[in-house]
Amino acid sequence: MGREILFLIDGLGVDVLTNYAEIAPTLAKMTSRGNVTTSFPSTTATSLATLTTGEMPGTHGMLGYTVQVPRSGGRILNTLKWDERVDPVMWQPVPTLFERAMAAGITTTHVAAKRYENTGFTRAVFRGAHYKGANIAADLIAETIKALEKSSSFVYLYVNDLDSAGHSDGVGSEKWIAALKSIDELTKSLIERTPTGTRIWLTADHGMINVGEKITLGVDNDLLTDVAVLAGEPRMRHLYLTDEAATQEVISRWESALGEQVSMYSRQGVIDAGLFGPQVSRDAAERAGDVIAIAQETIVLLDPARSDKEGAMIGHHGGDSAIESSVPLLLASAN
Repeated sequence: MGREILFLIDGLGVDVLTNYAEIAPTLAKMTSRGNVTTSFPSTTATSLATLTTGEMPGTHGMLGYTVQVPRSGGRILNTLKWDERVDPVMWQPVPTLFERAMAAGITTTHVAAKRYENTGFTRAVFRGAHYKGANIAADLIAETIKALEKSSSFVYLYVNDLDSAGHSDGVGSEKWIAALKSIDELTKSLIERTPTGTRIWLTADHGMINVGEKITLGVDNDLLTDVAVLAGEPRMRHLYLTDEAATQEVISRWESALGEQVSMYSRQGVIDAGLFGPQVSRDAAERAGDVIAIAQETIVLLDPARSDKEGAMIGHHGGDSAIESSVPLLLASAN
């Protein structure tokens, strides 16, 4: 092994390379190694855990943006913000690729914003890598170059500007276009400035759709009847019921109200369908909702307690559409 960079661009779907190639000429010129279908749900916590463990969600147990902590009395874990009462290693016990690399004598470095360094999510999914915090492009590049000084080195580089702009202003917005241009310039700098021969792999965790219709659950509808705890995110909801015996009734109620705008599964149904992978551990199964609702088309399913924040977002992901679930795998070598 020589020098390798894995550059993860949060929110960069395959459709971006098709629709906005003129905005990102460096990305457009990189060699495509095919498209990748993300694990389900198409959200950062789940996708990055799959990437860094090499396992599907049913094995690593990261089943979405938010899930109910089993036997907690209804407490919700936000997997990106975490909860100090939850041990990250117990929640996600699969050894990471960084831990395995360290055991093999390969230097691994995680370069990302400083605010992520000591989070529970980082300890769950990125443990084993040397963390180097950097908040601006120049520092991200500098830390990456420094980490590649030794041969047999691997850098995981992460930026979330595109995802952030998409959520707030929407895919294709002025802010989103500016973020894409900046990422393209950063990629160009990596190719030009990292040690000659360094392989730069570029991929993403999910794509993004712009919202069409907003449905606030339990407002002018009875969709929260029999639901004790609501988790997930607007494009994919975990429904934890007051009584598991009401599962089929809840599914029928949602299907009657929303029709083809939503795909409904019981917990066992989603396991049997393989959405979380071919194997689902007991711990993972306990974290899944009694019912899982996947938004279709461009609708979003808003939590009434968070409808102001969720409803203000234009870009969303988490569902099973091709746009949300298809990401590129690109390759370039440093000059």
